[in-house]
Amino acid sequence: MHCHDTSARGPLPFNVPLPKPKPPLMTSRELYLRLLHYVKPHRRMFALSLVGTVVLALTEPAIAALLKPLLDGSFVARDPEAIRDVPLLLIGLFLIRSVADFTGAVSMKWVATRTVTDLRCAMLARLLQLPTRYYDRHPSATLLSKITYDVTQVMTACTDALVTLVKDGVSVLGLLAWMFYLNWKLSLLTLAIAPLIALVMRLSSRRLRQLSRRLQGEMGELNRVVEEVLTGHKVVKIFGGQDYERARFFRTANWVRRLQMKLATSVESSVPGIQLLGVLALTAVIYLASLESAQGNITVGGFVSLFGAMAMMFAPIKRLTRVNDQLQRGLAAAESIFALLDATPEPDTGTRALGRARGEVRFEDVHFSYASGAAQVLAGIDLDVRAGETVALVGASGSGKTTLMALLPRLYEPSAGRIRIDGIDIAELTLASLRANIAYVSQDIVLFNDSVAANIAYGSATPPARAAIEAAAAAAHAMEFIREMPDGLDTVIGERGTRLSGGQRQRIAIARALLKNAPILILDEATSALDTHSERQVQQALERLREGRTAFIIAHRLSTIENADRIVVMQKGAIVEIGTHAELLARDGVYAGLHRLQETVPSGP
Repeated sequence: MHCHDTSARGPLPFNVPLPKPKPPLMTSRELYLRLLHYVKPHRRMFALSLVGTVVLALTEPAIAALLKPLLDGSFVARDPEAIRDVPLLLIGLFLIRSVADFTGAVSMKWVATRTVTDLRCAMLARLLQLPTRYYDRHPSATLLSKITYDVTQVMTACTDALVTLVKDGVSVLGLLAWMFYLNWKLSLLTLAIAPLIALVMRLSSRRLRQLSRRLQGEMGELNRVVEEVLTGHKVVKIFGGQDYERARFFRTANWVRRLQMKLATSVESSVPGIQLLGVLALTAVIYLASLESAQGNITVGGFVSLFGAMAMMFAPIKRLTRVNDQLQRGLAAAESIFALLDATPEPDTGTRALGRARGEVRFEDVHFSYASGAAQVLAGIDLDVRAGETVALVGASGSGKTTLMALLPRLYEPSAGRIRIDGIDIAELTLASLRANIAYVSQDIVLFNDSVAANIAYGSATPPARAAIEAAAAAAHAMEFIREMPDGLDTVIGERGTRLSGGQRQRIAIARALLKNAPILILDEATSALDTHSERQVQQALERLREGRTAFIIAHRLSTIENADRIVVMQKGAIVEIGTHAELLARDGVYAGLHRLQETVPSGP
């Protein structure tokens, strides 16, 4: 089936101007030196690969040099020693060439794969340190493209391009040296084209880098479209979005194709010009060498050797011309990678380590907005929560409930005001000690493609005992369905727990929170998407989880929080009512209105 672009963006003619990229933060030299920093730990293997590459390159002028004694000694002078020795030298030369080629290629591939692994590990380590705001601004598919696509481009620049530069660069220099040894006057003609070749490569470098940056951006967009199709395939099928998704994918894929063609055109357009310059120089050398030979200034073997050396330079010069494409792609990818590696991690300026907290939480005039100058999501929140108290947060969507709870583990920082735990400003606490005291269960449960036991024990500093995992699962009313699984606690549950029902996923998450045994608990819409039977089971598990803990419950279904110690009603980022269920109903305010509305139109399954 063919893809057709039916979107409003319209057709994509080849000459449509593309948006200008942002200027690079580092020069090409700085980028390359920083890339080589990741090669440094593997310098011994890298040095071995360079030795093999240099030896391989030096065999090129050696081959040309053997042509002179081969012709002058064997065919002209008919020297028996030359007839015997030159073939043996050729065999030895090609044996050396084979060993050097194998050594250089294998060792460089080893360095390349290790460097890519190191870069990917460094990128993932940085991603784990970045604040939530960074993920709000960067789609996950774009970040994935950096770790997969961009790193492979860097590998090409770090290794393949470097091998080409060293091998072909040494080959060209060696061939030139041999040519100068044979006849320096004729060899000067070859050098005359070098400045012209350098000019052509310099002019193409900037455009290649720009196109490479754009290609990386479009590859990230392509990954994003595919990711959305894969994760939302049920919605696509039910709502008949196949044609829309095909058109959307075609639009992005076609931009990738266009950029690849522009890159190919830019690379290939410089090659014929350089080859033409080389042919002109070669023609001039042949003509002048013929005059020299006629005057007896050069032998037949010397002429063939000179001609052969010059002809042998065409292949490495052509490869050196093409290597500019690899370098610019790699350097553009390096800009993208280093932008991630240089991203500011979430601030962890706290100096105090919090042991096991009692669970007293105080919000003091807390304000928050997602961007500077943007509307406030929270405006002057003041709330004191006693240790062991269960506080429910209710209000219309967008009232700030989830955002307020996101401030407690410092997923975001307040724009103004303070949050205290046991009287200590959480800004003074280390992130690890703060978050060790908080457990979280949400409606959108995050499970991993691992065993049930591994998901329950996720994040534990030390592997918990099997009995502790089983106890947590039993307390969460999860063992009743875990026992029915093929491998019990060792059953792999699939990506995001797709092999489990909604209620089963919730109880696994509750077991995880129970095992963590944190004194502060956040429950964000933990039962809103469940049927009545599953909700009853999960509710029982939640009651067990809340025992002896300070609990914050975010809920739309008011029937689930009637027994909370206090209910906080939020509206447009502010607290408008606080009290028990009975007190708020008697007050006949916002909460009473929400309660009447839900009685009239029941929510949930």
